[in-house]
Amino acid sequence: MAEVSSVPPLLSGNLAFFFDLDGTLAEIKPHPDQVYIPAAVRTLLQKMSVMSDGALALISGRSMVELDKLATPFHFPLAGVHGAERRDINDKTHVVTLPQPLVAALHQQLAEALMLLPGTELEAKGMAFALHYRQAPEAAEAILALAQQMSHRYPELALQPGKCVVELKPLGINKGTAIRTFMQEAPFAGRIPVFIGDDLTDEAGFKQVNALGGLTIKVGSGETIASYRLANVRMVYHWLGRLTQHIEQQKSAILRGEDYESLSGSL
Repeated sequence: MAEVSSVPPLLSGNLAFFFDLDGTLAEIKPHPDQVYIPAAVRTLLQKMSVMSDGALALISGRSMVELDKLATPFHFPLAGVHGAERRDINDKTHVVTLPQPLVAALHQQLAEALMLLPGTELEAKGMAFALHYRQAPEAAEAILALAQQMSHRYPELALQPGKCVVELKPLGINKGTAIRTFMQEAPFAGRIPVFIGDDLTDEAGFKQVNALGGLTIKVGSGETIASYRLANVRMVYHWLGRLTQHIEQQKSAILRGEDYESLSGSL
């Protein structure tokens, strides 16, 4: 397990960037609708995307509609709902769906169950459901038991615990699978992946990026298979700023070297 003080190194070269959103690029808020990415950070992400020829994607449990709204005015490749929906560099979307009768039945059963747990909230994502209990932490065990019951009843589903949330999503869908798929496509293919996340849902992404020889960074405390750690969201912003500056300096040095060689060759 990485120590909190183990700040990740400043890399350069052909990098591909993958970012979780809540708790990584944005501070966690009492309600998901209150979350935002500061304008300066969105601009920094766009700059990093340009520097990596577009090899930057947001990988989140949120829907792609929400991710686009939070990233506006910029437009990045996305994996929403943990990869159940994905948009590649060419704006082609790939969506994993569940049978509509199953979705309708599950929605009704979950809604009825959560009515008996004040302070909890059901978020329907079309092909997945998030059971939130941030406003009712005493309901944690009941929420987990409910999700387990539903995943046993419907084997097409997988259970994914997170921070004050338990999600039910299509079986086989996770952030690691989404990252692996991106890494098989341009402009990500052949690059060194860098993934930053903060939650249990990000561990599958860390596993995949570790296997590819990339850089994995856990935000905050807790056990992880990530190689490095940043203490909080503000430290993520600080490290990304330093990394961008480092990459720019490296590119400038290379260009100065090329200019010198070109000048020497013409004399």
